[in-house]
Amino acid sequence: EAQSVYIMREAFAKFENLAMLWSIGKDSNVMMWLARKAFFGNVPFPIVHVDTHYKIPEMIEFRDKQAKELGLDLVVGENTAALKAGTTFPNGKATRVECCGMLKKDALQATLHAKGFTAVFAGIRRDEEGTRAKERYFSPRGKDFAWDFKEQPPELWDQVKTDVEPDTHIRIHPLLHWTEVNIWEYIHQEVI
Repeated sequence: EAQSVYIMREAFAKFENLAMLWSIGKDSNVMMWLARKAFFGNVPFPIVHVDTHYKIPEMIEFRDKQAKELGLDLVVGENTAALKAGTTFPNGKATRVECCGMLKKDALQATLHAKGFTAVFAGIRRDEEGTRAKERYFSPRGKDFAWDFKEQPPELWDQVKTDVEPDTHIRIHPLLHWTEVNIWEYIHQEVI
C-alpha cells in the first residue's frame, strides 16, 4: 500500500494532464481505493473508462453510481464509429482480437488524444504475464503509445525516473509490485 501511494503522489506532483484508467475490475478498483487514500478521500484527476458496449448493465450502473458518490471526474471513451459501422465481433467481419483492438485500444488512444492526457495510471501487475515483468512504475511510450521493453529506464532501489522526453506518453503502474493474492487479500482487508 505505501509503495503504491508513494508512486501515485510522485506522478501527481510530476505530471500535468494526468488521468487514471478504470476498467471496473478488481485491480482498477483497488487502484481507485489507493488513489482515495493517497489524496485524503479525493481523486484529483479524471478517471477514464473505455466502454466497449459489451459490459453487463450492472457494471455501467456501478460505474455511474460510484462516479457520482465519490465525486469523480469520469471520462467515458468509446469507438462509436466502429460500433455504428457494425464491423465488430460477433456480427461484423472483425475477429475477436481485431474487435478488442478497435473497441479498447483505439478507443483509449482516441480518448487520451482528445483530452490531452499525457500520463495515465494503469492497474497492471508484473505477475500477470511475462512481458509485464519488464515494465517499470513510470513506463514511457512512443507517440503511438507503443511500448519497447528495451527503452525502459532503470528503476533501482526504488528510485523511479519521472523525467521524460517531450511528447512522451507515460503509463504509471502503482500496482506493479502486487500479486494476484495481494489484490484479493487487500480487497478482503479493506472491505472493498
